[in-house]
Amino acid sequence: MRVLLVYPEYPVTFWSFDYALKFISKKAAYPPLGLLTVAALLPDDWDIRLVDLNIEKLKDKDLVWADYVMISAMLIQKKSVLSIIQRCRQLETKVIAGGPLFNSAPEEYLDLVDHLILNEAELTLPPFLEDLRNGTPQKVYRTEAFPEMSLTPSPRWDLIKVKKYATLMVQCSRGCPFDCEFCDITSLYGRTPRVKSAEQLIDELEAIYQLGWRSSIFIVDDNFIGNKVKIKKMLRRLIEWMQQHEYPFHFITEASINLVDDDELIELMGEAGFNTVFIGLETPNEESLKECAKNQNRRRDMVGAIKKLQAAGIQVFGGYIVGFDNDDEGIFSRQIKFIQESGVVTAMVGLLNALPKTRLWQRLHAENRLHLDASGDNTDGSINFIPKMETDNLIKGYRNIVRTIYSPRYFYRRVCEFLEHYEPRRRWRVHGYDIKAFIKSIFYLGVMGNGASQWYYWKMLFKSIIYHRKLFPDAVKLMIFGYHFRKVSKKV
Repeated sequence: MRVLLVYPEYPVTFWSFDYALKFISKKAAYPPLGLLTVAALLPDDWDIRLVDLNIEKLKDKDLVWADYVMISAMLIQKKSVLSIIQRCRQLETKVIAGGPLFNSAPEEYLDLVDHLILNEAELTLPPFLEDLRNGTPQKVYRTEAFPEMSLTPSPRWDLIKVKKYATLMVQCSRGCPFDCEFCDITSLYGRTPRVKSAEQLIDELEAIYQLGWRSSIFIVDDNFIGNKVKIKKMLRRLIEWMQQHEYPFHFITEASINLVDDDELIELMGEAGFNTVFIGLETPNEESLKECAKNQNRRRDMVGAIKKLQAAGIQVFGGYIVGFDNDDEGIFSRQIKFIQESGVVTAMVGLLNALPKTRLWQRLHAENRLHLDASGDNTDGSINFIPKMETDNLIKGYRNIVRTIYSPRYFYRRVCEFLEHYEPRRRWRVHGYDIKAFIKSIFYLGVMGNGASQWYYWKMLFKSIIYHRKLFPDAVKLMIFGYHFRKVSKKV
């Protein structure tokens, strides 16, 4: 059996880092971890290839070669998915589809693909493979059960060129104990976090280490600290491995703000090599936090919490939302103030959108307020429901936020605020591509840049050399990020 795994193209977004990748000569930010994991579930005697449209083109001869094309995708990749399916139909190549996009609205694809492998592949792919062997494959495979993470194999890294990517990925757990109204994670993966064993994680990291990788790894859990007891046990084993291997990686992950309530957990994460965590900070509006059931964020000093993590050597990437029913037109200036005071340099501000199968979607549907499909990109300036605030004012206010916080002056001030409080636990090795990135930044930002962006680039370099010499590589990296974010914000 010849199978072609195809990963659809991402549009340029906040998280794609397209405009920053050229500085480090990488093609894409992240590899297709889901497809690489699915590949490891396929029979050993199958001939398997993978094409990632974010780093290479999909050729007709690839599609003709395959008996089946397997696609996995996020909602934001929908346009690319439809193009791939159309090409497969024209060439009469059968399509097997799965992943979040197809789980969100499977009925849309029943007539477009040959087989839908829904929910988590550890449970739904094996019966499909058995039926395929018997010549009786069904149209749809689904389950209400959640598999144990012990069933998840190590990804097939041999199928891709890892050096084309900026960051590699592993997954430790699935599920989240919280149930925020706008989030679809609990509907996809449940509220009881399932965690891999420490040895599973170590085996995956060892495989990446043997590839020669010595850079960042994104632990893609939607809430890394969902099961604190098991994660602490895992972190202790991870610390041993990292020390034995002289800290070859640094880790990025996602977590909830209650991380700051557990000093032991912060210490373990820092010692294990975590230096960045994405947190859904959402809004300074208490009524809006109550509205969306973001209870873990309520009644706490959010700015103080962020600075505590920065002082512990953990940079916070923040997610913010406007468009809640309880937001008035004062929320825009409040969000700007909140972001600037916290020193969250990488601040993803989005418009609220109702994703399928979320409690928000159900509520708005019942209120007859849904009117468009979600684009999957909450930073593109679109909204798929009728908000309480006048829509034009909401979108105008949103644009003002992103264009303000990523203007050269505001961005510079926020980087300065971050550098004042950030205390990294260790200095990470400088790679050749870091040096190339610095040289390119001088040319693109310092020489070719114009007006305020050029001025604040040089101001940041000199300030970091004088006052934050140990953080100079961080300052350069953040100024490159700022270049990407300004480019994206201008498209909103």
